[in-house]
Amino acid sequence: MIQLHIADGVAEVVLDAPDKLNALTLEAIGELDAAYAEAEASGVRALVLRGEGRAFCAGRDITGVDPATDDVLGYLGAVEGVMRRMAAFPAPTFAAVHGACLGVGLGLAIATDVVYVARTAKVGSPFANLGALLDSGGHALLYERLGAHRALDLIYTGDLLSGAEAVESGLFSRALPADEVLGFTRERAARAAAGPTQAFLASKRLIDKLRDERLWRVVAEENRGQDELRHTADYREGFAAFGEKRPPTFSGS
Repeated sequence: MIQLHIADGVAEVVLDAPDKLNALTLEAIGELDAAYAEAEASGVRALVLRGEGRAFCAGRDITGVDPATDDVLGYLGAVEGVMRRMAAFPAPTFAAVHGACLGVGLGLAIATDVVYVARTAKVGSPFANLGALLDSGGHALLYERLGAHRALDLIYTGDLLSGAEAVESGLFSRALPADEVLGFTRERAARAAAGPTQAFLASKRLIDKLRDERLWRVVAEENRGQDELRHTADYREGFAAFGEKRPPTFSGS
């Protein structure tokens, strides 16, 4: 489901499972990691990440996942690995975000240097409906950009931000009409590829030093917390309700 196209020094990585809103299986995470490795080996000078169809990425593909046997630590460990590869990519990276940007999808945006988002995109944490924990660095992003009160408001309610609201709140760089996001992102990536990329990478390394200590510590705690929640009744109920396409009934246990 992951496509890689390279032309004129720019790699374009495409999440290509539009029928699932580009939700990611463990296999797809491996494909994504391989695409970034191939792009890095090719020596590109910029990279664009985008989703095909109606969404950027709706998160993890939990179709058929049984909480009793789910290797959540294995999945989230793979997500952390690809996020680290993305964050360390040796060229400027850009994401064109439209539609749903949730859960793991939000993590992919967090691991990208610059995110341009459709004004109508939907961004945030829908985990209140699953009895699960926001993962993929979401706590670090929401706390750092929104503060504790607003972050917990979004987590408790499961409310989503529009792309315009996400940019106004400082989560991402710029909001645009949905039909302009990809073209704008490609133009900015091409401009970066034609620029002094060694100077850009020096700035990227400095920003990474400021960000990474908190981000990766939070990711590790999220992974452990998700594995602990997997054993709760509410987690099982959330996943069952999702599979049965009904509202969950949580007991607080």
